Amino acid sequence: MAKKSVIARNEKRKRLVAKYAAKRAELKANGDYLELQKLPRNSSPVRLRNRCSITGRGRGVYRKFGLCRNIFRQMALEGKIPGIRKASW
Repeated sequence: MAKKSVIARNEKRKRLVAKYAAKRAELKANGDYLELQKLPRNSSPVRLRNRCSITGRGRGVYRKFGLCRNIFRQMALEGKIPGIRKASW
């Protein structure tokens, strides 16, 4: 499991991205790059990291489910994800 501080930092970035999204889009449309640079760095969507919603793991995360591969496999085997079944042929 990821450290609580790392998870909290990413959540803070999500809030900043949402807060400045409209202003950022407006500045980009106008081509005002000097004002765009004055916005907080963490308000850029590029700085977000996809993390597992349960463990906070930053690697091996499936976007569709919001889970890392380990938790996805565990939940799939337990039958907790509808429509997912282990392949056998």
